Amino acid sequence: MKERQYDLEERPLEYAATIIRLVERLSNTRVGNHVAGQLLRSGTSSLNVAS
Repeated sequence: MKERQYDLEERPLEYAATIIRLVERLSNTRVGNHVAGQLLRSGTSSLNVAS
């Protein structure tokens, strides 16, 4: 059986980069800015814990 490799250093960075690209595409409205802020905080929070 093939052993799984856990890339726990790269995956959170890739996920955060994807979230950032998504947030950049949201509309610049009140609702868009609110959702963008929430998404950005939650999508990048794992980077704060990894230190």
